Amino acid sequence: METAYRRTKQLAEETDDERHFRKQADFPKIESKMKGIGTRRHASVIDTIGSYLGAKNPFTHPANPKSHNVWLFDNTAWQSASGEWQMHVVAAYFVKNSGKDESRSVADISALLGLAENAEARDTLRRRLQPLMDTVLPAHTITLSVTDSTHRLGPSDRDGISTNLIQIAGDYTDGSTLKSTAVDFGSSATPLCTTFAKSTGWAVISDIDDTIKKTLTVSPLGILRTTFVDEPEPIAGMPELYAHMQIALESPPFWYLSASPYNLYPFLRSFRDEYYPPGTMILREASWMNLSGFLTSLSQGTQAYKVSRMREIQSRFPGRRFVCLGDSTQSDPEAYGEMYRAFPGWVAAIYIRRVAGVAEIDESQKNSPGRFEKAFKDIPATVWHVFDDPAEVKAKIDELVAESPEITAETEEGPAVKASAE
Repeated sequence: METAYRRTKQLAEETDDERHFRKQADFPKIESKMKGIGTRRHASVIDTIGSYLGAKNPFTHPANPKSHNVWLFDNTAWQSASGEWQMHVVAAYFVKNSGKDESRSVADISALLGLAENAEARDTLRRRLQPLMDTVLPAHTITLSVTDSTHRLGPSDRDGISTNLIQIAGDYTDGSTLKSTAVDFGSSATPLCTTFAKSTGWAVISDIDDTIKKTLTVSPLGILRTTFVDEPEPIAGMPELYAHMQIALESPPFWYLSASPYNLYPFLRSFRDEYYPPGTMILREASWMNLSGFLTSLSQGTQAYKVSRMREIQSRFPGRRFVCLGDSTQSDPEAYGEMYRAFPGWVAAIYIRRVAGVAEIDESQKNSPGRFEKAFKDIPATVWHVFDDPAEVKAKIDELVAESPEITAETEEGPAVKASAE
């Protein structure tokens, strides 16, 4: 029922451009072949029923480090009107080694991608597929240790996700960080890194695929290959650009916004850590029951999804000026344009990487001046820029800072100092 609702919602949010793109790239055809791949067993009846009750669920259980995996997602703390620090803590819960269909799924996807004779590629596929195979764990809780205090997280919902608002005692400088851990899980649980961000200053929102990470394909089989088999590569010149922004914008908070499901968090977090500044990674908080849903999440309703997440960021940081980076393959121009018009002055600049040389993309449409003029209707031409070489954006960033000296002046408190609890 939950999966059917999610599909209906995404279908309702699908734009005409997304519908055309999915049809052109044969997504429905490939998804129909994958509906039987990766189906997992369900949680217990009590956990399933209780998960619909949210925080009032009387049937919750503490997660067990011997049989469960827990991920804690990096986040960004903000200050309330009274000056208290707050953060939303997102955690994901799984049953260890519960991917009963893993071998079958590896074999089926290997056949689709032509990997039958490539043992190394199949091993990589198996390792990366594991987080999508394990059963999600609803109706469970964990205890989070934050400095000298503990907080109960959960219960997890139908997708094995919990989201809790926590207040953090202490005085933190802009850009300082704090690491928190799940009690009793030790190093087996993904640690939580919180970045503290004051209410004013610069900030960055970035897409991932084909903006900072090389995909260079919009075919569903190509996406499966780059996600589960190929070594992740950064887009040439983008790590240098982001390092430049980190200095020029004086260590702004970064948000990495993707339509990928949260099951890819460890894979994408590792990639981010190797090439880009730390920051909050926002992924779809939904766990599909098969890999056709994984493809759907990447290609359907992405504009509506990204706008909804950016609205959440705006509600917490209305006084910051945001630099938004994306690419021309999907709906980044339209999503950023929508946010600019909805919140005048909040988006300071929009930079769109023009993706060329991808066989499945109709560049006459995706990269046409008319497409960008429509996406950025009523937005000053000085605000947005479509680029081929990241070096172009370095110069634009320097111009932006020079034209807005008051942005950094308002938040000048000396160099950021990391929290001693780290």
